Amino acid sequence: MADVPTLKVTLLGAGQEVGRSCCVLEYRGKTIVCDAGVHLAYSGMASLPFVDELDWSTVDAILVTHFHMDHAASLTYIMEKTNFRDGKGKVYMTHPTKAVHKFMMQDFVRMSATTSDALFSPLDLSMSLSSIIPVSAHQLINICPGVSFTPYHAGHVLGACMFLIDIAGLKILYTGDYSREEDRHLVKAEVPPVRPDVLIVESTYGVQSLEARDEKEARFTNLVHSIIRRGGHVLMPVFALGRAQELLLVLDEYWKKHPDLHSVPVYYASNLARKCMAVYQTYIHTMNANIRSRFAKRDNPFVFKHISNVPQARGWERKIAEGPPCVVLASPGFMQTGSSRELFELMAPDARNGLIVTGYSIEGTLARDILNEPEEVMSLKGNPIPRKISVDYISFSAHVDYSQNAEFIDLVRAQHVVLVHGEQTAMGRLRAALQDKYKGKDEEVKIHTPRNLETLELTFRGERVAKAIGTLAAKPAQAGEVLSGLLVSKDYSYTLLDPRDLKDFAGLSTCVVTQRQRVMLGVGWDLVRWHLEGMYGKVDEGVDQDGVPTMRVMGAVDVKHTQEHELTLEWDSSASNDMIADSTLALITGIDKSPASVKLTTHPHSHSHSHPHPHADVEGENAEVTRIQRLAMFLEAHFGEVELHMPEESEEQEQGEDNDNEPSFIVRLDEADAKVNLVTMTVTSSHEILKKRVENVLDMAVSTISSLTESFTSGVPVSVEEASWNKDGQEKDPKGVISVDELPIGNDTSSGPGPEEDKMEEDKMKSTAEPAAAASEAVGEGKTGDNVAGGGDLDDELSELSEEDEDILQVHD
Repeated sequence: MADVPTLKVTLLGAGQEVGRSCCVLEYRGKTIVCDAGVHLAYSGMASLPFVDELDWSTVDAILVTHFHMDHAASLTYIMEKTNFRDGKGKVYMTHPTKAVHKFMMQDFVRMSATTSDALFSPLDLSMSLSSIIPVSAHQLINICPGVSFTPYHAGHVLGACMFLIDIAGLKILYTGDYSREEDRHLVKAEVPPVRPDVLIVESTYGVQSLEARDEKEARFTNLVHSIIRRGGHVLMPVFALGRAQELLLVLDEYWKKHPDLHSVPVYYASNLARKCMAVYQTYIHTMNANIRSRFAKRDNPFVFKHISNVPQARGWERKIAEGPPCVVLASPGFMQTGSSRELFELMAPDARNGLIVTGYSIEGTLARDILNEPEEVMSLKGNPIPRKISVDYISFSAHVDYSQNAEFIDLVRAQHVVLVHGEQTAMGRLRAALQDKYKGKDEEVKIHTPRNLETLELTFRGERVAKAIGTLAAKPAQAGEVLSGLLVSKDYSYTLLDPRDLKDFAGLSTCVVTQRQRVMLGVGWDLVRWHLEGMYGKVDEGVDQDGVPTMRVMGAVDVKHTQEHELTLEWDSSASNDMIADSTLALITGIDKSPASVKLTTHPHSHSHSHPHPHADVEGENAEVTRIQRLAMFLEAHFGEVELHMPEESEEQEQGEDNDNEPSFIVRLDEADAKVNLVTMTVTSSHEILKKRVENVLDMAVSTISSLTESFTSGVPVSVEEASWNKDGQEKDPKGVISVDELPIGNDTSSGPGPEEDKMEEDKMKSTAEPAAAASEAVGEGKTGDNVAGGGDLDDELSELSEEDEDILQVHD
């Protein structure tokens, strides 16, 4: 049994966890990796995905969905510190993602340089960036033969996309992080127009439901305003890029509407964000209609009126914390280190201040722990700090909640859904909710939650479709028609071609291998024909272009009488033709040893020896009658007596008008009946079960009563295509071929042969006895001459065979 194509999905990260996203897809010898991030709760090698579990030289492509660290920060390590460069793999991301990724990774390298566990150097980063191929949304990218992908907008952050991947016809949609809610500057995630077989989707929020955008914006701005009124500082830990830009748009608009706040500064404490703001202004065309319309009116929304950058002087964090009320957005979002951590430690003891966590926080980070509102926290120096600052959580994380995720899964309609990028508990709840949702549905949806390094194997038994092109497609095929040609496989797709079109459409040329086999045989040409007809049925006979007598067996093998006592078998080599040639050769080499041959050639008669073989095809007027009788025997053996319906020829029929009333058998079984058309060999009946039974018996009967030539369709050699034979044994395009309409074997006349012809035929038959006897003597070496044909006991024994014995002998021959 052939191997069934299996898709292997292996998570090197983000399997029942949030962080270090890295998904490996393997199918039909191709390997695609989606995302290559780090785990922000760890540092150094511990933050990487399980990169040692994959031979990176076998990877055909790495696709990065967006620039966030947990999806892209390990890319340089993989490209420069593994054997990725030993293969032919390529790396793809969108244009905005590449632009922002450059600045983020430069900052990552700078921060890592101060520690002892830096993953790579600035030179490694520079080399990796130069190898990244930028792509645009909706652009079809062919990675290699049979493998392609198309990016679609995913929302979430600038440049984020989901990838619809096609590997040998299998379609996989990998979403990365996505948002189905349009915000102030980004479009919402798209639903691809093609139904994928597998959906790999995030499960960050599990079964949680998040606030609508208008509600959370109103709650956010009211909270900020209330903290300012009580004389406190507002601290918002954010990542430099992504949700920070959304919050800045909200604050800038709110400050514009409230003049009383104009004296309160809003600081954006990130050099990285300042650098990347130019990227946002460059890629306005990728944002939503609101931003594009403002930009068209020469109102650049990212030139903020009420937002300012913090002067990066020594001790600026203390100056802000001890100064007048203000709003500060500082990175990083998890407050593990950096400006956001320092500002928090300075503001934590003052109850007037407020901390607003606006994004998703992973386990093991201060941003997650502070949501529990502990009485005190540990500083980076190890000292306990009392926590008096208020803590609030308003999600602007741009991930889907349960209702949005479930709706998207419904719209995509994938057979398999693989959940990634979610903590074990949240993912388990989401899986249970989805399984309950799809229980009892018409289309089964299977939900999978693999852990890291747990390979998920999905088997697909899709249909293989071959497109007929060229000459074969010139004439539309009818229903039920058998279409034959060359099946060409390229890039996992199939094309059906006429052999003559192969060079034009596939760039390939064809050749024909002609096989020839010489056989020395001591029997006559007529006896060879007698045996061939007995085995294969009707044999086409004529002469070739050189005038050599030729018989064609099953339309594939030519048997030529090249010289006296010498035959040449010639055929165009193919699997079927070679098989026919083998059987023909075996039959011919056994003719001179056959008892039937001896019997046929040793008895003198006063009439012609042109006896038809008892197993040869019946020809002439009796052929159709014999065929009908044999069919009737089969049908009667299975269904009892059948009725033969022979229509009377009407005047309309004589004039050539169509008439469905054709010769047929009527099969009756209980109260049901079926009609077998003897012209088309089709069955009609109102009773489907009886119809199928009769069709099965009819198929068996036709294959049994037909000769090998009739029941076996072989490939016609090229030489035969170029010069096909007609029924008279003459080629359609003669090219100097001599017509042979009357041959000594198998040409009966109604008046019978005359004395002279009878005498000539008798002499010819006797002449064949001598070489046959010589061949028998050679085979029977070591025995007495009495066993030679025509010389003793064997002849007497054969003459005493009854008709039944003769039939048996000829059957086994």
